[in-house]
Amino acid sequence: MLLVFALAAALWGVGALMGVPRARRMVLIAVLLAAVILAQLVLPPGNALRAATGGSAAPWLMLAGAGVLVWLYAQVLGRLRGRAVTREAEAAPTPRPGAFTETELDRYARHIVLRELGGPGQKRLKNARVLVIGAGGLGSPALLYLAASGVGTIGVIDDDVVENANLQRQVIHRDADIGIPKVLSAQAAMEAQNPGVTVRPYHRRLDEEIAGALLEDYDLVLDGTDNFATRYLANRVAVAWGKPLISGALSQWEGQLSVFDPAHGAPCYQCIFPEAPAPGLAPSCAEAGVVGPLPGVIGAMMAVEAVKVITWAGAPLRGEMLIYDALYGETRKIGLKPRGDCPVCGGGVAQAADGGVTAG
Repeated sequence: MLLVFALAAALWGVGALMGVPRARRMVLIAVLLAAVILAQLVLPPGNALRAATGGSAAPWLMLAGAGVLVWLYAQVLGRLRGRAVTREAEAAPTPRPGAFTETELDRYARHIVLRELGGPGQKRLKNARVLVIGAGGLGSPALLYLAASGVGTIGVIDDDVVENANLQRQVIHRDADIGIPKVLSAQAAMEAQNPGVTVRPYHRRLDEEIAGALLEDYDLVLDGTDNFATRYLANRVAVAWGKPLISGALSQWEGQLSVFDPAHGAPCYQCIFPEAPAPGLAPSCAEAGVVGPLPGVIGAMMAVEAVKVITWAGAPLRGEMLIYDALYGETRKIGLKPRGDCPVCGGGVAQAADGGVTAG
């Protein structure tokens, strides 16, 4: 009998090491037991195999019977538990789709009391899907404030990892995050700030292969990148899908932002910047430098524009560019018009009737 038990233990252990599911290992043990019982019933008395496996079928039949009883008991107990859980679920009140929990009502109370937002505006935020391109200087504050504001689904795409030089301005990341993909560091920070939001990280560069399918799944796009190739790509795809594009940029002490939305009569990004500047005319932050808090100012403004677009509040910066000079504490706005020969939007299209993004 010891031989049978040793063989059963070996089957169980090897199966566990190989990742064989528990149910399949139980089947193997049952097959072994059936083979031993069959050997005891078929082989003649005195046979070596029969002697090695106990010499009698009786103890094995008793063991098999006990196993069957235990299995039946487990099945009955599982069904009773399942019925109890089902009854509890049926008895529990079903939350209305889009309804707020008590925690959410308390968290967003200062939004809800705003006349321009209220409960309907907060519900639009909860149902909205926003994609942020770049988890760097501009993306950091924008992502944090979108999560804090209760935007239901936030996508973030970036192919970089956190570096020591980022931490002077990219406040969503921490020293302990150095070496970690920025999208994962940003996800952890947003979920820690607001566990009620859904964060979708994409650790890769936005390119032609995925841009169309990715932007299709979102209501609104925030572009916080630092290269013109990605800016032009995001603009083309956003125009193609009729998605508003909130774009920010900065250098040294100055930042700017605008809402590019041809679907509502505003120009697109390429209307205003038909061509990328020649090399050296628009140096990156690494080349020209940038004061640490400036990305926070512009990124937070981008988040404000996103809230306005989603909730139809106020007047988003459609057809306008806001320029902020941090060195002298000055702001100014300039008007922007669609360009009739724009190869991307063709000078814009007719203004939509609802005046805002549909965040379903």
